Amino acid sequence: MDFGFLSDYSYYFLTGTVNTVLIAFLTVIAGVVIGTLLALMKISGNRAFRVAATAYIEFIRGTPILVQALIFFYLIQIPDFKVLGLDMARFIPGVIALSVNSGAYVAEIIRAGIQAVDKGQMEAARSLGFTAGQSMRYIIIPQAIKNILPALGNEFIVVIKESSILSVIGIVELMRSADIVKTAIYRPFEPLLVTAVIYFILTFTCSRVLGIAERRLRTSD
Repeated sequence: MDFGFLSDYSYYFLTGTVNTVLIAFLTVIAGVVIGTLLALMKISGNRAFRVAATAYIEFIRGTPILVQALIFFYLIQIPDFKVLGLDMARFIPGVIALSVNSGAYVAEIIRAGIQAVDKGQMEAARSLGFTAGQSMRYIIIPQAIKNILPALGNEFIVVIKESSILSVIGIVELMRSADIVKTAIYRPFEPLLVTAVIYFILTFTCSRVLGIAERRLRTSD
């Protein structure tokens, strides 16, 4: 094996890594917003909301993310322009596709976290004069966060790996960078091995940080 190409092509791997982390960060933020809305819809007393949220979650979880990425890429037509070197005509549809997918999974995480809070908490809040919305905002959700955070950390790790799917629509994330390098040097194995190591470093680091956060949360209990 020859890794001499790294001196000339390390920029591609660095750029791909930064873009991958950026995509994962934006996806999880948007996924939490979408997931929170879906979770609240699914546990609401309105049957139409429950049906709509369930249909969304089941459809998104039941279709491949590759298909979703391609659908959003062709559906969302944005004029070509770049921000920090990123082609927004590809980047925006890609992040939206991952966010829509992530939101379906985050919704179940948040719903489970909320329902894990003792029902007596809601009853006590309502007896003190809180509305249902105030009770959820000030009493239930803050308590549910401890249950939700570890799972959201795992979702971030999953999104880091799933972002490789976006290489099919031309976003220069880590996998796309590896494709560019292996095409340039006519050697597929070494660039893919470097890419695998970088993915491992990213996910392993996130796992360790997540483990520390979980231990601190347990200690605070």
